[in-house]
Amino acid sequence: MTKADIVNKIAKNTGLEKTEVQSVVEGFMECVIESLSKDEPVFLRGFGSFIIKHRAEKTARDITKKTTIVIPAHDIPAFKPADSFMEKVSK
Repeated sequence: MTKADIVNKIAKNTGLEKTEVQSVVEGFMECVIESLSKDEPVFLRGFGSFIIKHRAEKTARDITKKTTIVIPAHDIPAFKPADSFMEKVSK
């Protein structure tokens, strides 16, 4: 499902204009991005949480050059679904 599919489905279910729904969906995404960039998690009860995970520095192998490389520590965004979300998906 794409963002356009989500917008179309919400517009159909609510009777709102597609442009209004698209603005709301894009606004939501911007809020999540802004919050995570400030290292603030986003909790949506019954849906899940958008969080930042820290990855420690590690060494890896470059098999084409037969050398080791260091991958620096970094943060990545992640989504952790709520239990109710997982129950509905796993059925």
